[in-house]
Amino acid sequence: MIATVKRELLVRHLEAWAPAALHRARRVFYTHGYADADGGESAEAAARVLADQTDFVRGRELSMLLVGDDVTAVAKRLAAIPELGSLPVHAVSGGTDSLGVALKAAGAQRVPLLGFLDAASASEPPSPATVAALNAGKPAEVLLVLAPGVSANDYREQWPLFAAVELATGEEPGELLAFGTTSGKSLEGFKEALWAVDEFAGVRYRDPGDPERHLIDISLQPHPGPLRREILAHLERVGSATVTELRTFALTETVYRAADATRVLHTLADSGAVTRQPPHGRLGGDVVIALP
Repeated sequence: MIATVKRELLVRHLEAWAPAALHRARRVFYTHGYADADGGESAEAAARVLADQTDFVRGRELSMLLVGDDVTAVAKRLAAIPELGSLPVHAVSGGTDSLGVALKAAGAQRVPLLGFLDAASASEPPSPATVAALNAGKPAEVLLVLAPGVSANDYREQWPLFAAVELATGEEPGELLAFGTTSGKSLEGFKEALWAVDEFAGVRYRDPGDPERHLIDISLQPHPGPLRREILAHLERVGSATVTELRTFALTETVYRAADATRVLHTLADSGAVTRQPPHGRLGGDVVIALP
């Protein structure tokens, strides 16, 4: 079921990313790392989304780069699907750690670039240099999946904006899905997709920053408990913060959206759990929030 959630998140993000990238530039690249790990199922799902986009664009090039230990079979699988005939696919075997070299050889530099690296079943996580290679894109984004128990901290510093969510089926650690980008709008879009996926039995989210490791049902209106705890803990550390700063904190440091933070802040202020300055009026971005 976790594989299904990951695939739906990838498809939803591609459906938003590809049109925006093609509107911005004449050449666009999507890179699919560890493409042979699942027999090519996720690569095929991604390719179908990209092929649909090329049907609506004239004079622009959207290409797909497959990277993995041996992606020959995956490339053949995609080539055998008639609907994908309009999508240029480059295949590079030899391991996903060759991503930087593969991107350079394909000419995927200084163009809009999105990478999907599902390393959940890899023998070891990708090196920070491998993930950083995607920064050759302008702008650049990465969807990164790590095995249970692997931290995303080594990758966080490579991206101006970064967020992570644990895909859990129980109390034990689950796979970690991280998203890095240079665009605040894109991060907002990813968070919207995160909570809009279909709810699959047994799969829930966990916020890596929640000390109580609370499991959260996938919902358009997620349970606010973990966010409430994290905002209060953050205020204990910093003393006070504006509503805008707390919205940004929620967006980049938790699994929640900026709008979720606004709802939680209203509840906290109404209950007296936090103070606000000025004490009355609209809860605008410049209102300062603090613990009593």
